[in-house]
Amino acid sequence: MAGYNVAVVGAGAVGEEMLKVLRQRNFPINELKVMARTPRRQTLDGREFDIAATTEDAFDGIDIAFFAGTEGEKGASQLFGWEAVQRGAVVVDNGDDWRMDPRVPLVVPEVNPDALDDHQGLISNPNCSTIQMVAALAPLHRKARMKRVVVSTYQSVSGSGSGAIRELEQQIKDDVEGRELEIKEYPYQIHCNLIPQISKLRDEFPGYYGEEIKMIKETRKIFGCPDLAVSATCVRVPVMRAHSEAVNVQFENPITAEEAREALANAPGIEVIDDPANGKYPMPLFADGTDAVYVGRIRQDHCCPNTIDMWVVSDNIRKGAALNAVQIIECMIERGLIERK
Repeated sequence: MAGYNVAVVGAGAVGEEMLKVLRQRNFPINELKVMARTPRRQTLDGREFDIAATTEDAFDGIDIAFFAGTEGEKGASQLFGWEAVQRGAVVVDNGDDWRMDPRVPLVVPEVNPDALDDHQGLISNPNCSTIQMVAALAPLHRKARMKRVVVSTYQSVSGSGSGAIRELEQQIKDDVEGRELEIKEYPYQIHCNLIPQISKLRDEFPGYYGEEIKMIKETRKIFGCPDLAVSATCVRVPVMRAHSEAVNVQFENPITAEEAREALANAPGIEVIDDPANGKYPMPLFADGTDAVYVGRIRQDHCCPNTIDMWVVSDNIRKGAALNAVQIIECMIERGLIERK
């Protein structure tokens, strides 16, 4: 089978993971081009790449373009996304520039693949925290229809990019060796700490930081429920990779914990680990580097009717970014929205 001409825009953590996912899933590639702000030679996923500068002309002949949307490449889709579409590429953007644009589908393939059918060439990946939450909510929503969602997140430093990973590693080392901790990436040290701030406050939702607002608005758009009650508290934690979430969801119709557990166990992309009596539940340590969204601690909220509590864990760089982007394109190919080559 012939392949597609593929571009990955961004050579940071997400860009490298996209290259890894494409290789591991044997995605049919004819020509692979990696772009970044400046040209250079760089090792990514164990391979040497001659990285090209991101320019309009660089998208000539490209069939599929993945915009990593993090670190130095963030904002690239705002400059080049629609230009790449005009030059014939289908674009999947991992950044937040176009997520709420009415022209742009916001897609998790296991949740709302039908949103791809009317695409105009550019599709957005949701926020990493949103992806894993809606993947866990979708099979329950189909069964009992959601009424209200309250989520608290425990987000790893990799969500801030490779600089934050290096800073946590260095802070751990400096603390052990008795040196003063250097603080750059966050307003406070992240080692031995929790920071209940991700992004900046927004007037749109007073008192809510940007990450929390993303979860509210993106969840509503993905499910097509503009009035869905969603509240989020997002916290940065000293974990290298994989996000965790405590989710409380109230439904319009009755649903038991056992029914929820069964629906989740049968849902694509979900792995249920739910044996609290024997200390078995999802943790970021074991989600790191894996594809699934893990769900456990599934239980009835004893003080609120038709309400389920659950604990959701997933690799934010993998399913929360790179894998979901590639799955979007695979879904489009399956649905005949991209010509097979």
